Amino acid sequence: MKKVEAIIRGKDFDRVNRALKQVGIVPLTAYPVQGRGIQGGVPPYDMLPKMKIEVVVKDSDVKKVVDVIIRNARSGTPGDGKIFIVPVEDAIRIRTGERGNKALY
Repeated sequence: MKKVEAIIRGKDFDRVNRALKQVGIVPLTAYPVQGRGIQGGVPPYDMLPKMKIEVVVKDSDVKKVVDVIIRNARSGTPGDGKIFIVPVEDAIRIRTGERGNKALY
């Protein structure tokens, strides 16, 4: 299992969210964040508003998720965001006790 974390422009969130649902990736966590990339912000703003998406998926779905995010959030200009892929040791569905991939979707 992997956790895909993406920091994207807020205006791209709805498009990315819909596209993930269309490919069967429904469960996700999203919240507003602020940050800056290598350009250091855009004057007069040091920190820029973004959206952070977190989704834990089977290893076999990582490429699909990354491709969807890139396809729907890339403008080709600075500030498009970043994607991080992090290993997940385990996942547990609290309601049923299911573990691992069975707990994901």
